[in-house]
Amino acid sequence: MDKVTQVHTFNRFAQVSRETIEVLKIYENLIVKNNKIVNLIGKSTENQIWERHFLDTAQVVDFIHKNTKSMVDLGSGAGFPGIVLAIILKDRKIPLKIKLIEKSSKKVNFLKKVIKTLNLKVEVINKNIIEEQVNFNDDVFVARAFKPLKIILELIHNKAKNWKKVFIFLGKTGKSELLQASKIWDIEYKQRVSVTSNDSIIIEINRLKKKN
Repeated sequence: MDKVTQVHTFNRFAQVSRETIEVLKIYENLIVKNNKIVNLIGKSTENQIWERHFLDTAQVVDFIHKNTKSMVDLGSGAGFPGIVLAIILKDRKIPLKIKLIEKSSKKVNFLKKVIKTLNLKVEVINKNIIEEQVNFNDDVFVARAFKPLKIILELIHNKAKNWKKVFIFLGKTGKSELLQASKIWDIEYKQRVSVTSNDSIIIEINRLKKKN
């Protein structure tokens, strides 16, 4: 799919302003330029950023309630989905506080550069939340290409309080991971097939409780 078609497909789904499309193009250029220095995305996906990364990560935006106060992106990497969601939510004038968690100092520097360039109100936290003591009191959590499902569920269970929703992007092994997780956890969730890949799913967790 060529870039023009990718941008058109993205905008048909996200329905953002022309100005926001231009902002995303600046973000795209920053990713490609910095990918030579920091391993942000697979080189083979540089020509598919709008579909593989922007459209894929934008899928959850319509399921975030407008009264949501804060969202945490676990293992943000190149800023997916946190930066993309921040851009779309700014376009929609939804003042959601977004935190990006990233353990790599190089990626943290990249994220800060993007935030400054695009004039976004987003916080970046340079921590390894698996190993370090961190506690969250935020409404929504998102995780894409972060850790296996079982690790994410333990993380939410141990370090997050009073959350309302958790969105997790799962690939080809997603259904198997869910089956294994259901042996340990009572999980109340909704499941959606990804718009960018029939092999992938996104789960929206509304309740999580460890089985006795």
